[in-house]
Amino acid sequence: MSSRKYLIAFGILTVLLLADQAIKIYIKTHFPLGEVVRWTNWCSIHFTENPGMAFGFTFGAVYGKIALTTFRILASIFGLYYLIKIIKSQYPLGYIIAVVLILTGALGNIVDSICYGLWFDRGTVYNADFNTYLGYDGIAAFGSGYAPIMQGCVVDMFYFPLFKGTFPNWMPLWGGEAFEFFRPVFNLADACITCGVIILLLFNKRFQNAIEGLKKPAPATTDVDLNS
Repeated sequence: MSSRKYLIAFGILTVLLLADQAIKIYIKTHFPLGEVVRWTNWCSIHFTENPGMAFGFTFGAVYGKIALTTFRILASIFGLYYLIKIIKSQYPLGYIIAVVLILTGALGNIVDSICYGLWFDRGTVYNADFNTYLGYDGIAAFGSGYAPIMQGCVVDMFYFPLFKGTFPNWMPLWGGEAFEFFRPVFNLADACITCGVIILLLFNKRFQNAIEGLKKPAPATTDVDLNS
C-alpha cells in the first residue's frame, strides 16, 4: 500500500513541478515583461515577475528576498521529510495529496528564486538608488545571468479578474472605492499551494478522524481452544 502512495505522491509532484517550470520558462522566453494576452474578460495571461512572496506580494529588499528563499528551502526540506513520514504511517491519500500540492508549490517557486537569476540574461532586479525592483526591456533568453544565486524573481502569468465592482458607501474604510476580484497575478505553483490548503480545510474533520483511527491500538484477540 505504501509503495502505491509513494508512486502517486511523487508522480503528482514531478508532473506538476515540470508543468510549472515549463509554463514559466515559455512565458519568460516568449513574452516581454508586462505583456498581456486577454483570452476572455475574466481570464488573461499577464507576464509579471515577483521578487517576493506568492501572488505578487513583496518582502523587503535583497536581504529580505534571501531570507525568504532560505526559509522556503528549509520549509521544503521539512515538507519532504513530513511527506515521507505520513506515507510510511499510512495517512489518508487525500491528506497526502494535499501535502504534495503544498510542497510542489513551494519547490516550484524555489527553483525560480535560486536559479532564474543564473539562467536568464535579464530579469527584474533590485535598484538600491530607487529602493525598489525595476523591470527590463525586451524578451529574456538563457544567458550569463542577471542576478546572484537566490535572488532570481518568480515568474507569474495567470490573471483572473472574475468580477469588478464598487464597495457600498456605508462600508468603513473602502466605501465607494472600486474593487476587483481576483486581482493578484499568480502561477501554477501558487495555485498548487492554494488547492492544497483548501483540501486540508474542507476535509480537515475527515482527515483527523482517519488519522486518529491509525493511532488507536488494534483490539486484543483471544485465543480459542478449538478442541474444547
